[in-house]
Amino acid sequence: MADFVGALDQGTTSTRFMIFDHGGNEVARHQLEHEQILPRAGWVEHDPTEIWERTRSVIQSAMNRANLGHADLAAVGITNQRETAVVWNRRTGRAYYNAIVWQDTRTDRIASALEREGKGETIRHRAGLPPATYFSGGKVQWILENVDGVREAAENGDAIFGNIDTWVLWNLTGGPDGGVHVTDPTNASRTMLMDLETLDWDDQLLSFFGIPRGMLPEIRPSSAPDPYGVTRADGPFGGEIPLTGILGDQQAATVGQVCFAPGEAKNTYGTGNFLLLNTGEELVRSKAGMLTTVCYKFGDARPVYALEGSIAVTGSAVQWLRDQLGIISGAAQSESLARQVEDNGGVYFVPAFSGLFAPYWRSDARGAIVGLSRYNTNAHLARATLESICYQSRDVVEAMREDSGVSLDVLKVDGGVTANELCMQMQADILGVPVSRPVVAETTALGAAYAAGLAVGFWDTTDELRRNWNEDRRWEPTWDEERRREGYAGWKKAVERTYGWVDVD
Repeated sequence: MADFVGALDQGTTSTRFMIFDHGGNEVARHQLEHEQILPRAGWVEHDPTEIWERTRSVIQSAMNRANLGHADLAAVGITNQRETAVVWNRRTGRAYYNAIVWQDTRTDRIASALEREGKGETIRHRAGLPPATYFSGGKVQWILENVDGVREAAENGDAIFGNIDTWVLWNLTGGPDGGVHVTDPTNASRTMLMDLETLDWDDQLLSFFGIPRGMLPEIRPSSAPDPYGVTRADGPFGGEIPLTGILGDQQAATVGQVCFAPGEAKNTYGTGNFLLLNTGEELVRSKAGMLTTVCYKFGDARPVYALEGSIAVTGSAVQWLRDQLGIISGAAQSESLARQVEDNGGVYFVPAFSGLFAPYWRSDARGAIVGLSRYNTNAHLARATLESICYQSRDVVEAMREDSGVSLDVLKVDGGVTANELCMQMQADILGVPVSRPVVAETTALGAAYAAGLAVGFWDTTDELRRNWNEDRRWEPTWDEERRREGYAGWKKAVERTYGWVDVD
C-alpha cells in the first residue's frame, strides 16, 4: 500500500491540501486564500471557479513539495466549509451564481416565513436545525427565485446543487465529463433538507423550499470503502486516486481530535467557533438552542450523532480589528495588545455581525460594544474581542450541559485562534475547565485524511487513530468562581443589548 493519505480542506477563507503519514504527521501542505465577495450588507459570496482553481493549485504545489506522485497516495479525503451553497450546470460546469456563504444573511425573510407558516417545528424535528440563514436550503431557494433561468434548468435536470464538498468532488472526478454528484451525511445534515433518522432527502422538507429532488447529490457514507470516484489523469494529481472520505469541516475536526466516544467534545476556533459533543448512536434533540447533526457515518456502521453549538463570528472579529478598524496589523498582535491591560476595563464586545447563532438564534441582533468610558483604550477592546470568543463558547457549553447532562472534564481545542495563548488561558478561566491543544493543530484536514484512510485499510481502527493523538499544551483555570460568575453576568447583559437592531419580517 502507498505510504501517505491526502486531505483537501476547503475553508471559508482559504483552500489547503495536506499530506499525512501513517502516524498522522504532516508531510507537506500548500494553502491559498480566495476572495471574500461582499456585494451588500449581510451578503457574503465566493467564486466557485476561483475555489476550483485554488484547489488545483494547492494539490499540485503540495505534491511537488513532497516530491510525490499519485501512486504515493492510498486515498484522498475532502473536508469543507459547510452550508455554503453552489448551483451549477451539469453540462457546462459553470455556476449560475456565486457560492452563497454560510455567513450570508440574505435569506432571513425565507427563514422567518418558515416559522410564521408553522413549518419550523417540522424542520427542527426532521433535520435537527432551526430555520435560519445559516443553512443551505434557503440559499438554494433564493437562487431558484432570483437568478434568471435556474428554476427552468432545475426542472429539466440541468441545474444541480451541492455544498462545497460536492462541487470539488464533482470537478475532481471529471466535471461535465462524468463528474460524480455525491455528498455525505455530515454535509447533507446542514441543508434543512435531510431526515436525520433515514439519512435521506425528505420530500416534505424539499417542498418547503421548492427544491426539485433531482438537483440534489446522492448521500453516501462519510468513509466509503467503495470509492465515490477516482481522480482523473488530466486533473491536478496526474493520475487515479480513490476518493473515499467526506466530512464537513467541524465533523472532520471532531474525528481529527479522536472524539469517538459519547461525551467527548472539541471546539474549533476559526472564522467562527464550532463546538461538537459526540452523543453516539443516540439522536439527542436539543431544547436549548443547539443543533442536532450527524457526526460521521463510517461504512455500513450506524451513524454517530452530535450536538453542535455554532458561533458565527470569533476569529473573524480579530480580522475586523485588523481590516476594518486598523488597530492591529496582524492577528498575533491582538494578543500583545490585549496583554497591556489586566482585564477588559468593563468593556464587552458582542460581534453579532451576522446575527447571533447558537444558542440564541437571533437574526435581528447586530454587533455591539458596551461599557465604554473615557478610561478605555484599544487594548481593552482587543481584550474584549478575545473574551467574546471565550464567552460565546461558554454560552454553548452551558446549553450542551442542559441538553445532554454532560459536564466537560476538559475541552479539546483546535484551529488558528488556539495559537493565541492568552485567549486559550481566558477560555480556561471563563469555562472553569482545562483546555487542551493537540500537537497536530490542523485537525480538520487530519480528520478528512482519517476518514479516507480508514476506508481503504490505511488505518485499521479508530483505536489506532487514538494512539496518534498527543497533547501539545494545556491551560488550567486561574480565576476564582466569583470573578467567573461576575464576568459571565456582564457578558449576558451585553448580549441582550444586541437584540432588535434589525427588523426581520
